[in-house]
Amino acid sequence: MSLYNDIERPDCTPELITELRADEVFVFGSNLAGKHGGGAAYYAFKNFGAVMGCGVGLRGQSYAIPTMQGGVETIKPYVDDFIAFASAHPELFFYVTRIGCGIAGFRDKEIAPLFKEALGLENVCLPETFVIILK
Repeated sequence: MSLYNDIERPDCTPELITELRADEVFVFGSNLAGKHGGGAAYYAFKNFGAVMGCGVGLRGQSYAIPTMQGGVETIKPYVDDFIAFASAHPELFFYVTRIGCGIAGFRDKEIAPLFKEALGLENVCLPETFVIILK
């Protein structure tokens, strides 16, 4: 467990997130059209304020990163934008899910390197599989 803003948080994103504190954000893989029809995207829509028609960025307590528009190189700019956003918002704590590793069909070893710069951020929690690959 790590301590962030005097609240204990897990070292890695839990497999299942059923609730969030007011300052926590669920980060999920989406498509550019914001059609959150399955997987973590649908879960974010039903539980954490993701908005149909919005496939990028913060809505409610969710942050969408598009993963369905091509190869890993098309995802990288959106991950970079997320990391910059998280850096600029230390008052929020972000739980990154295994974006792109479900319906989009990528493997952890393809996506994890995109989050290398997030490893040093105290307010970003990555999936254990990503952390293992990055360390």
